[in-house]
Amino acid sequence: MADITIDGTTIGANRFLFLDSTGKIPAVDGSQVTAIAAGNIATGTIPIARIDTGSTANKIVVLDGSGRLPAVSGALLTGVSSSTKSASDPTISTNPSGGVGTEWHNTTTGEAYICTDATAGANVWTNIGAGSGDVLPLTWMGGRGLCLGGYNGPAGGYKDIIDYWTIATTGNAIDFGNLTSNKIEVSACSGGTRGVLTGGYKNSPSGTTNEIEYITIATPGNAVDFGDMTTDAGSGNSSLSNGGRGIRGGGYASSSPGNTNTLDYFTIATPGNAIDFGDMTTIKEGAGPMSGTTRGVWGGGKSTTEINIIEYVTIATPGNGTDFGDLTETRRGCNAAANETRGVCAGGYPYTVTMDYITIATTGNAIDFGDILASRGFMTNGNVNSTTRGCFAGGHPSEVNIIQYITIATTGNAIDFGDLTVGRYTPAGTAGD
Repeated sequence: MADITIDGTTIGANRFLFLDSTGKIPAVDGSQVTAIAAGNIATGTIPIARIDTGSTANKIVVLDGSGRLPAVSGALLTGVSSSTKSASDPTISTNPSGGVGTEWHNTTTGEAYICTDATAGANVWTNIGAGSGDVLPLTWMGGRGLCLGGYNGPAGGYKDIIDYWTIATTGNAIDFGNLTSNKIEVSACSGGTRGVLTGGYKNSPSGTTNEIEYITIATPGNAVDFGDMTTDAGSGNSSLSNGGRGIRGGGYASSSPGNTNTLDYFTIATPGNAIDFGDMTTIKEGAGPMSGTTRGVWGGGKSTTEINIIEYVTIATPGNGTDFGDLTETRRGCNAAANETRGVCAGGYPYTVTMDYITIATTGNAIDFGDILASRGFMTNGNVNSTTRGCFAGGHPSEVNIIQYITIATTGNAIDFGDLTVGRYTPAGTAGD
């Protein structure tokens, strides 16, 4: 053993360590001291210079002079609610990274929204603020198809019958209810939950009408008065919508001036009279209506003779029609189906089996799609379709009761679907849920 020097005054190797006059350990090297619990250090401070601080990896974060955290990433934090602040409302194409439950605050109006359906491009934002109005996709389509009114020939005459069927499931139609009166050469459009019927030709009193009526698509029952069109050119008029706004195009008036180029519009959710929208490129009746959320398109029709003209409008902006292109055949009474991207015109007079299609967002001539079951025109006037399947019902010659269908995205011939409750032609057609 080494010699130990006891003097109490020097700190070094092989010397006793004496407490100082205040009972404290003098300054010594403690580099080999271990197992000291942090809680046993009751007083004193660790010099700031000895602490590795900052906001990068392996640093100790220090509050700033106002007691706030510095700017650091919170990407790995969980259970923290967040919201987007913006000077405007969200839109259906506002695709939130947080999905359902994402919160949005409009700093201009104070409105607040929660995303309740995070379908890309078709999001639903539900208003939870003090105001009103949700942000959701508009639709003129749905799972239920309807055929309204029509003509059953001299023996059966004018009809007020409304039929319906489930578009996804082939089968025969079922009675839904009745129109406010018997009428033919009518058209219809949809707001998804509400179907709106425009114009027509009545047998009592005989003549064209400016009447607009509506049904609640999910609830079988009779139609209810909605309002009036701007003219009585209701025979052979053609209606379309983007789900929120309906537009009636053209038609024939039994009084002067006969065929018309009038466009008028209405808000589907709010019963009332139609308002002037503008004019079509030419006077016409019997055009085939097709629509997306932005554009309304009409194909063919009859002016002084049958035409092949396709024209369009921007549904949200009142104004006149603009040339789009041409159908593959000159005809009127062609019937249509349309989803967000594609419109299909089927049949028509002179009677034909032809179906052709357009891309609604891109002007140009129509392209051959396939054939309907037989040469026929004056089937359901309006878009009777879901997002995937389009239906055409009834028609002439022979007041048929046939319902047929196509897959809108896939070119090909129509397929038998089932039968209407009563055969007829020039009925209106629409769809919704």
